[in-house]
Amino acid sequence: MGVAYSVGEVDHLYTFFVQWSPDIYTKGNRKHSQPRFLIREKHQNRYLVVEKNKVAVINKLLSNPVSPTTKNWEIIRVKDSKRRLSLCSSEDSEVEEPEYQEEADDALPVLSDHSQLLDDTHLKQLAAHMPARTQGYPWQLAYSTTIHGSSLNTLYRNMAGLDSPVLLVIKDMHKKVFGAFSSHPFRISKYCYGTGETFLFSFNPDFQAYRWSGENSYFVSGDLESLQIGGGGGGFALWLDADLYHGASFSCPTFHNAPLSTQEDFIVQDLEVWTVQN
Repeated sequence: MGVAYSVGEVDHLYTFFVQWSPDIYTKGNRKHSQPRFLIREKHQNRYLVVEKNKVAVINKLLSNPVSPTTKNWEIIRVKDSKRRLSLCSSEDSEVEEPEYQEEADDALPVLSDHSQLLDDTHLKQLAAHMPARTQGYPWQLAYSTTIHGSSLNTLYRNMAGLDSPVLLVIKDMHKKVFGAFSSHPFRISKYCYGTGETFLFSFNPDFQAYRWSGENSYFVSGDLESLQIGGGGGGFALWLDADLYHGASFSCPTFHNAPLSTQEDFIVQDLEVWTVQN
């Protein structure tokens, strides 16, 4: 008998797998990743990406085919496939590339606007920790204190039409940059919302990410007076007032985080919210 899971439960399970097997389920440790292979249908541009540790088993199946069509397939390296495409393209400009793309270690997210708070180093480190469903999509600036003024109500209004994850970035008066990735756009809510994809981060100056601990589900909540992220231990992991001027950050059970700001109570110098359009 099968078991059905809700979307929220699947998100929690995925986050659990990421925490306990980061070498398998995350992209942050790319230098240890194994070469990828393709199962290619001969004389056709149809491919299936295969990890190295699966090649031996699949190769055995192809060597002892149970179906005549199996002989039409071969295993090749991704880079070999690209080389073949490169050679073929000089002879036939209409050859189509397979529908896959090798992950680039130096790939940076594409921003719709210039960020006042994030440089290329920040972007690269953040992108490596973002959920897989956000990879490869452009980031749109949804709110900025420089452009829209300092108002939590305006922030909520700009989030009203969104249905995608958001990235909150803050710089305090001590020039420290920190923030949070939220699985859902910020809104006024009587109850906490979000999933285990939500995490905190800081640059101090080295990058540090704090993922969901699994201890509680106090991800995000907000009203007209304040925005809160994390909680359960007498203080919020991140708290902002209605003017987006005063803030606070404490260690909390939701993320088992250290305070994100230079001091537990801080003054906001600049704030941006980016949304990942997927």
